[in-house]
Amino acid sequence: MNDELVERVREVVRSIPAGRVLGYGDVAELAGAPSPRLVGRILAEDGADLPWHRVLRSDGTVASHLAGRQLERLRAEGVAARDRRVDMRQYRWRPAPPGQSGLWD
Repeated sequence: MNDELVERVREVVRSIPAGRVLGYGDVAELAGAPSPRLVGRILAEDGADLPWHRVLRSDGTVASHLAGRQLERLRAEGVAARDRRVDMRQYRWRPAPPGQSGLWD
């Protein structure tokens, strides 16, 4: 795996603010990764020191094998979940385009 790509994925995940989430596909797009699955693999292999709990499936659900810890961490940051699903419309982080500050819609 390309070290530069791994670092770009890590940087995107590191930059997600508390109380916000992204989907694996969002992270892939922002980091220039070829697929959401690759983002998941990078987080599984090299993401323990990152806020990995802020990365969800595209429909807002958490991975079943991580659900307890992930939901607990998200709730502690003020992210509500219902039936193991986070409302992506409400909590998705939208980083500002280059040269602008704040969030965009």
